[in-house]
Amino acid sequence: MAQNRTNTRLKLGRPLQRRFFARSVHEVAPDLIGATLLVDGVGGVIVEVEAYHHTDPAAHSFRGPTPRNQVMFGPPGFAYVYRSYGIHWCVNFVCEKAGSASAVLIRAIQPTFGIGEMRLRRGIEDERLLCSGPGKLCQALGITHAHNGLALDAPPISIHARTEAPDVVAGIRIGITKAIELPWRYGLRGSKFLSKPFSKT
Repeated sequence: MAQNRTNTRLKLGRPLQRRFFARSVHEVAPDLIGATLLVDGVGGVIVEVEAYHHTDPAAHSFRGPTPRNQVMFGPPGFAYVYRSYGIHWCVNFVCEKAGSASAVLIRAIQPTFGIGEMRLRRGIEDERLLCSGPGKLCQALGITHAHNGLALDAPPISIHARTEAPDVVAGIRIGITKAIELPWRYGLRGSKFLSKPFSKT
């Protein structure tokens, strides 16, 4: 198990602190591409995210605070976890000042740490399919509602800065029906671990 959790050949950047998220969600989202997300030592490189701002009808916070979305209205640097369609958990990183209620949805990661555990949790072998979607990555990393409201810079969660500048591409978000299509989806250009390829246009 320890062998699955650790890969000494992979270099982690400095741990990101909560202040990293105390900025515009549109700055944080692209800056997360290439960062590494770990939950209890299991995770990988973030390759796809989406930004959600409180002024956006597609954001859970658009109509104000509820018991479900309350974490979004709190201070930045915390995890907002919700269940999508009553089936899959999705994890978001709360950004901006308290009350702004803006967050970044983590859509896909490239598995690098704890791949054996991910395969057991997901029941598949293909690394490309382990975390290629928000629900898939939560299952692979063991993220549930128990992680809702947890700090992003304290165990069991850690996020590490990217160690080199990635080639980031932007495009419209996926499955949006409640808002104008906006180029608020960001990804690592050419990554085979994306949930869906970006349009070449």
